[in-house]
Amino acid sequence: MKTLGQVIENAAERFDEAGLVFGHGTDNSFDEAAFIAMEALGYPVDAVLEEIWPRELTKAEEENIESLVKTRIEKRIPAPYLFNKTYLQGLPFYVDERVIVPRSFIAELINHEDGFEPPGFPKQIKNVLDLCTGSGCLAILAAHVYPEAHIDAVELSPGAFEVAKRNVKEHGLEDCITLYNGDLFEPLEGKKYDLIITNPPYVDQAGMDDLPPEHKFEPEMALGLCGEDGLDIVRRIMEQAPAHLTEKGGLLCEIGRGKDNVEKAWPHLPFLWLETENSEGEVYWLRKKDFV
Repeated sequence: MKTLGQVIENAAERFDEAGLVFGHGTDNSFDEAAFIAMEALGYPVDAVLEEIWPRELTKAEEENIESLVKTRIEKRIPAPYLFNKTYLQGLPFYVDERVIVPRSFIAELINHEDGFEPPGFPKQIKNVLDLCTGSGCLAILAAHVYPEAHIDAVELSPGAFEVAKRNVKEHGLEDCITLYNGDLFEPLEGKKYDLIITNPPYVDQAGMDDLPPEHKFEPEMALGLCGEDGLDIVRRIMEQAPAHLTEKGGLLCEIGRGKDNVEKAWPHLPFLWLETENSEGEVYWLRKKDFV
């Protein structure tokens, strides 16, 4: 019988040989192999791998993991879609190919153990808006970080909206998160928020043309379809956001590698670019009073 460790090491080697692309919850072959094996065996996300590394697998367990590994290699399907499950900041979320796999840097910022308080951040958060919510992951995380706040979340895709509803229900947050199926601020009827968070589509046309196979499993409208510079949707958010912010409110927006395009589009605005453990200059903060 093979051990769990042997199976993980073998899978990681084969992932490297196959030239797989990662970025859907993991960023390397070893972590991807460990995720697949541990999910297949039903281990919790906080299980200590070193402690279960020597575990001997049954033939059925080994065959199940082997089947998943082969599918990952041959079809290039992102690992979370194999299980309809992923994690963000330790929280589990249902996912399928109607939504992108959650991986926003905003999650790390608002869930930071020391609290998220850039200059001018509101002292009290009563209302939060998550635009382009997708699976609902950031709205759900915000509900945990700001338990006294009400959270609104908007999603244009009917399929993604259904996934978000499922996740909100599974997390037991139907009383504090209101979901809207609509286009950005359109369904909100003039409501104002202390904090707007958004991880909108921002992949420019060149990036969409060069997507690796793994990313082509994700819905195109969640990644791109936003112009040559990737800012078509961001421009609409920037135009409309001030009217939906309270006087001390602010906008937290993820833009990927579009920093130069953003600063070129709005050279007069004092963007505060925030860093996370795995990103630099991919998320910006603007206060309402900065929009002049």
